[in-house]
Amino acid sequence: MTFPRTRLRRLRSTPALRRMVRETRLSADRLIRPLFVRSGRGVRRPIGSMPGQFQFSVDVLAEECAATAELGIPAVLLFGIPECKDATGSAAWADDGPVQEAVRAAKSRVPDLVVITDVCLCEYTDHGHCGLVVERPGGPVVDNDATLELLARMAVSHARAGADIVAPSDMMDGRVGAVREALDAAGLSATPIMAYAAKLASSYYGPFREAAESPPRFGDRKTYQMDPANGDEALREVAADIDEGADIVMVKPAIHCLDIIRRVKDRFGMPTAAYHVSGEYAMLKAAAVNGWIDERSCALEAATAVFRAGADLLITYYAMELARWLRAGD
Repeated sequence: MTFPRTRLRRLRSTPALRRMVRETRLSADRLIRPLFVRSGRGVRRPIGSMPGQFQFSVDVLAEECAATAELGIPAVLLFGIPECKDATGSAAWADDGPVQEAVRAAKSRVPDLVVITDVCLCEYTDHGHCGLVVERPGGPVVDNDATLELLARMAVSHARAGADIVAPSDMMDGRVGAVREALDAAGLSATPIMAYAAKLASSYYGPFREAAESPPRFGDRKTYQMDPANGDEALREVAADIDEGADIVMVKPAIHCLDIIRRVKDRFGMPTAAYHVSGEYAMLKAAAVNGWIDERSCALEAATAVFRAGADLLITYYAMELARWLRAGD
């Protein structure tokens, strides 16, 4: 490549030319909107650390699902907040639980919307951990193997309620296989699994824990979520979930794992999702409120970066705004 014969700026001179040669294109049909559902009626409770996000009751959430579909967003990801929590998270598989009721309401209101449900116990346990806690000589620990049966019961309950996809996010070893086996045994072999395959023990989940009312009462989640320093281990996690029956694999958080997204897509060629998490969202919102950034251009750039890295799907709290901006021609 020699200058002046080669001038890369030639194809940047007008907006039309830039659009023509753009390598990564954003589309609303690659977005997934996370939603939080709780009991009650007419509830639209703001989440303080996540401006623009809310906890919804089932009736309001059904209307939100309709608005989501109208913008061309094909899917939502549901998180439930039960009225009562206990040591085992038993509300997670209750037929009248918030997620189960929300799935039925969403599918009734918008049948073609893809409804994905988060499968994890942290929102349902009184201790806030993602699995069953047992006492050991050195103190309480999350029992990996005892947790698998509970996650499987939760996934089957969601699928029976009508969930299109179940998404185990707990990071217990073997949970994808346990969920797959339970779904198949229940006659639900057509239900796909979207595995939180490479989920790092990130510091950027803080606002989510307010939204889902799920901070751990003791310790942290570093004994089951991945060390953020480990990229090779992320590939081992993804490989294990694929072997156990995952249909879609996910990397989380998105912006801080662009290298892992690229490696996962290159290595496995699987449908790959990335989760633009609550802290990543909240930082953009806070900077925009202070006038330090242009929110729209930064959010669009962040989404572009995730897809450029290799993601096929993006779970983001910006889903509605991104869809509106894209519809307006951004």
